[in-house]
Amino acid sequence: MPHDAPRQLVWLRTDLRFEDNTALLEASSRGPTLALFVVSPAQWASHDDASCKVDFWLRLLATLERQLAAVNIPLLIRTIPHWHDVPAALGKLCQEQSIQGVHCNEEYGFNERERDTATATYLEKAGVSFNSYLDQSLFAPGTVLTKTGNYYQVFGQFKRACLEQLRFGTPSTGGTPRKQAAIKVHSDAVPSQATGFTTPSKRIQEHWPATQGEAQRRLAAFTDEAIHDYHIARDLPSRPGTSELSAYLNAGALSVRQCLAAALLSNQGELDSGSVGATTWIGELLWREFYKHILVGYPRVSRHRAFRQHTEALPWRNALEDFAAWQEGRTGIPIIDAAMRQLKAIGWMHNRLRMIAAMFLSKNLLIDWRLGEQYFMQHLIDGELAANNGGWQWSASTGTDSVPYFRVFNPVSQSARFDSQGVFIKAWVPELKSLGPKHVHAPAHGNSLPGALAYPAPIVDLGESRRRALSAFKNLPRQG
Repeated sequence: MPHDAPRQLVWLRTDLRFEDNTALLEASSRGPTLALFVVSPAQWASHDDASCKVDFWLRLLATLERQLAAVNIPLLIRTIPHWHDVPAALGKLCQEQSIQGVHCNEEYGFNERERDTATATYLEKAGVSFNSYLDQSLFAPGTVLTKTGNYYQVFGQFKRACLEQLRFGTPSTGGTPRKQAAIKVHSDAVPSQATGFTTPSKRIQEHWPATQGEAQRRLAAFTDEAIHDYHIARDLPSRPGTSELSAYLNAGALSVRQCLAAALLSNQGELDSGSVGATTWIGELLWREFYKHILVGYPRVSRHRAFRQHTEALPWRNALEDFAAWQEGRTGIPIIDAAMRQLKAIGWMHNRLRMIAAMFLSKNLLIDWRLGEQYFMQHLIDGELAANNGGWQWSASTGTDSVPYFRVFNPVSQSARFDSQGVFIKAWVPELKSLGPKHVHAPAHGNSLPGALAYPAPIVDLGESRRRALSAFKNLPRQG
């Protein structure tokens, strides 16, 4: 590369990895490269990002800084509370460092796209090129459409369309940037904390080591063996049957291309045949894809709106005590309480339990799903707008490919089915550890069960609350 090649800037966001990072590779191929990460505490707070997630980002960033330094790419940190101040700040940085091209990977939330559009306009007026790349997804939103040119609303149809395209070739993974000549710019210190965000517990930090090496280790361990039992084990919260990769994937410590490549390698290259577990997991990668496309095709879901607009008229209950009981894991429904306590303790909840807990709040308690969506975001280390919103709207029957409103999971039945011996419940609700499988899912109250005496009675009758939810949906002005 010529010494006088124009300087480039890679703007890192939720793509905190050294390998297979499209924007990083593109920038470094065009000229001497600097990296930037923008710390945006007020913006993150407005998005309800969890303290444990922000801490995870910063810990990942610290490891990435060392990898970048090894190839002479300095990492600059700028604290810019709100994204509306980003264009001017990037313009100033580009002027100071003689940057001629900015490179970043696309993000799909409404605020993110507004930020990037404003930044591109500002920089291009200043003579700096703005380059964004497909990286978070396998397909760019707008490239997987129905025959009438619309975004898919049903996951099964979307999945078939994606698989059809992938049969023509899967996206390849990229390498790492080459070592460049040293630039006389010092890296900034990566902050250990962002204003307004607390340091999470040692338990959370130890459960989620923030390195790309750990992300790769987990991916390899899962796809080497556990993936083949995934279609069964993923529903059993007492077993380590899921990949626990979501935090790494959402922060960009792993790319979706790396995940797909590993799954295909374990399944002899097959997308939808061979190992049922592997094809099920590939389907989960496409669920993630689906919800990202929905953000772009139907931006109202980024803005606290129901996809099925007639459901905005649902008569949600203003039940603060019930909501607090749900948040704190004291509903008197053991599987719900265990799930909510797991969320607080490790910043993560098993996916089957996310559905059960979400449906209990939105259906049995008839509390607005948006309150639950917000609470999850405020506590999840893998909280991501598209997936979290999609999951909540699915459970509340307000979304795209949503569960029919008349299907209301019975949490006690779900518990008996997926945690039959109560192993998961007892791990998180130790008050019930003396109960056998017959009673642990729905403890009796009043006298005969000593292990259940310190445990509250259910805050709601499951049968009556189900009927209340069905009535609320049936009485909506228009079904659709």
